[in-house]
Amino acid sequence: MKNLSLAFLLLALASSSFAQENDDKNEHKKNVVVPNAVKMSFSKEYPNEKGIWEKEKNQYEVNFKQNGNSMSALYNVNGNKRETETDIKISGLPASAATYISTHYKGRKIKEASMITNAGGEVNYEAEVNGRDLIFDKDGKYLRAAKD
Repeated sequence: MKNLSLAFLLLALASSSFAQENDDKNEHKKNVVVPNAVKMSFSKEYPNEKGIWEKEKNQYEVNFKQNGNSMSALYNVNGNKRETETDIKISGLPASAATYISTHYKGRKIKEASMITNAGGEVNYEAEVNGRDLIFDKDGKYLRAAKD
């Protein structure tokens, strides 16, 4: 009976350890503690929207839907919006961006596309191709690539 109790104790400890390890790996999926200034800025601009928050370095990103469009907004710790990103149809990319992709990434498909508007109102486009985010200016001129 003593061995059975010890076995149950070891099993319980192992399960607890696994659950903690699993929670640590999925921490980004947990609720993020968002500063009040950030929450207030978001609710002021998007009063009818609820979102899912993530922390990216020292900034806070909220993913939400507005008028059926998937969007995200990025805020600094003081609640200043840095940028918004709106998912768009691939056909919504500027023609010169599509040409660049078909020339430099032959045979590769665009997985998704978005329009990014920074705090100053500057618009860029992003196309995810082959595990990379390709960034273009408002006219479709290639700017840079980043790992997705």
